[in-house]
Amino acid sequence: MTTATTDTGKVASAAPAAPANLPLRKRPFDIFFVVMFSLFSLTCIISDAIPTLGIPQTATTTNILAQWNYTYSSQYDPLYMHEPLWLRFITGTSAFVYLPFYILLIVCLVKGFNWIQLFCVIYATMIISLTAIPIFGVEFFGPVGERTPNPVVFLLYNGPYVLVPLLLLIRMRKPMPFTRRF
Repeated sequence: MTTATTDTGKVASAAPAAPANLPLRKRPFDIFFVVMFSLFSLTCIISDAIPTLGIPQTATTTNILAQWNYTYSSQYDPLYMHEPLWLRFITGTSAFVYLPFYILLIVCLVKGFNWIQLFCVIYATMIISLTAIPIFGVEFFGPVGERTPNPVVFLLYNGPYVLVPLLLLIRMRKPMPFTRRF
């Protein structure tokens, strides 16, 4: 800490300068997060909005997004195809809460706005506890009609939605996250 005398004769102390944020090109993990959360934004629109809005997911629907959802769920995710009410709350949270957060997060990652840190921690905790645990629990241990017939493919599709938020939680573990590479 330095001190200086002002022209009024009073001693003023200057706070130490906060470390500067690294540019995005020097934060490769944040580039990865920008790509992943951009993809997550698209999947919120493609898959999560459909059951939330009550659009029928059938092979004969005229809605192409609902057809894609049906193709996926009929082969790998019967829980998603049956759309229980509790799952519609989860997909609704994804479509209408997480989607705006993803857009905000992408901007904050690119611009280096450190204030997003707390919101990242809240988001990652919500995803892991309120989404991953109930959905993965039913998909692997639930009733036979709701369990995934192909756990490997299910994990390939859905694993990133848990692993990436977990990595984000680790990334945001210390204050001023954009002043360091990871």
